[in-house]
Amino acid sequence: SAQAFWLKGQSQRNLLITPRFSQAHFLKMQNDEGKYVDLYLPRKCSATNRLIPAKEHAAVQLNVGQVDENGVYTGDFYTFALAGFIRNRGESDACLNRLLYEKSLLTFSK
Repeated sequence: SAQAFWLKGQSQRNLLITPRFSQAHFLKMQNDEGKYVDLYLPRKCSATNRLIPAKEHAAVQLNVGQVDENGVYTGDFYTFALAGFIRNRGESDACLNRLLYEKSLLTFSK
């Protein structure tokens, strides 16, 4: 079991530190099947396959929805993530056009 310990603070007061959870009670996340999964899954840039760090605030993620022949949303979508590296270089528009063309969501015919 976890043990408590004393910590001497800078104000010359002693603090009793007791852990709130034992080692068996660390928070874990379960998926729908009951399997334990990681809390953080890193994303990859769809254009460059670079990992997008957790602290990168310039990255964006876009969900592009599928529509039927009448233009009604079907509930399906494609997810694209663009790293801040691509956005800072001003190439996100061209990269997104290429990714949409590869998925047959965009045509360049006149």
